[in-house]
Amino acid sequence: MNKAKLIEHMSKTAKLPKSACKAALEAFIDSVGKTLKTGKSVVLTGFGTFSVLKRKSRVGVNPATGKKMQIPAKKVAKFKPGKALRDMVM
Repeated sequence: MNKAKLIEHMSKTAKLPKSACKAALEAFIDSVGKTLKTGKSVVLTGFGTFSVLKRKSRVGVNPATGKKMQIPAKKVAKFKPGKALRDMVM
């Protein structure tokens, strides 16, 4: 499901205009992104937890040339599903 289909599904389920659902989804994404940028996590009980993972620098291998290269340290977004979401999928 892509963003447009998600907005359409939200619109039908909540019986709201697509424009309102689009604004709500974009506000949610923006809020999560800004919170993660500060290094804090976002916990939605039952759904899951968005957090920031700090990866150390490491040595990797270029698969095309076989040459070793240094991969720099970076921060990445992480999502851990909650129990209710895991149970829905099963």
